Amino acid sequence: MFTGIIETLGEIKNILQENTNLHISIKSNITSELKIDQSIAHNGVCLTVVHIENGMYTVTAIDETIQKTNVGNWKINDIINLERAMKLGNRLDGHIVQGHVDQTATCISIDPQNGSTIFTFKYNEKFNNITIEKGSISVNGVSLTVINSKDNTFSVAIIPYTIEHTNFKQFKIGSKANLEFDVIGKYVARLMQQ
Repeated sequence: MFTGIIETLGEIKNILQENTNLHISIKSNITSELKIDQSIAHNGVCLTVVHIENGMYTVTAIDETIQKTNVGNWKINDIINLERAMKLGNRLDGHIVQGHVDQTATCISIDPQNGSTIFTFKYNEKFNNITIEKGSISVNGVSLTVINSKDNTFSVAIIPYTIEHTNFKQFKIGSKANLEFDVIGKYVARLMQQ
C-alpha cells in the first residue's frame, strides 16, 4: 500500500525484453536502501525489485501490466516517480493508493495559473471508472484532488513543489499518465451497480 506522496525520482537506465516481459533497470538515490522482493510504486505501478547491482535496481513488468499502464512507453533516460510502500503506523499524507493502475489517460491541457498549474486529463470511458469533484485520484502515482470532474475528463491543480519534485515537469499535451481511481470510490460504484 502506498500514499501517493512521491519519495524521489528514478532514471531508467536499461530496458530488456524477454518474451512478453520487460526488465527495467533504474538508478535512484534510494537504490542502496532497497532489498530484493521490495514493492515500489513506479509512476504509480507497483513493481517488485528483482535484482540490485552497480547502484541500480531492476523490476519486471509482465504483459498485463504493460497493457494497462504506460510502462510500454517508457524509454531509457525517462524520469519516473518512485514511492516505497508505506510503513504501518506512519501518517497517511496522501490517500490510500494500491499501486494497481486502472487505466491510462492522456494529458489534453496544461494551463499555468497564478501560483499553480492546471493539468487536464481524458480517459477512456469504456472501463466505467469515475471521478468526483474534490475526490482523490493517483496520476503517475501522485495523490491528487480532482477538480472539474466531467464525463471521462478531470483536472488537477499542481503546486510548484509537486511539479519540481515529480515528473509532472515533463508532461506535455499528449503525454500518457497512469491513473488509479480512489479505492473507496471503486467499491461504492461496484455496490451501486449490484
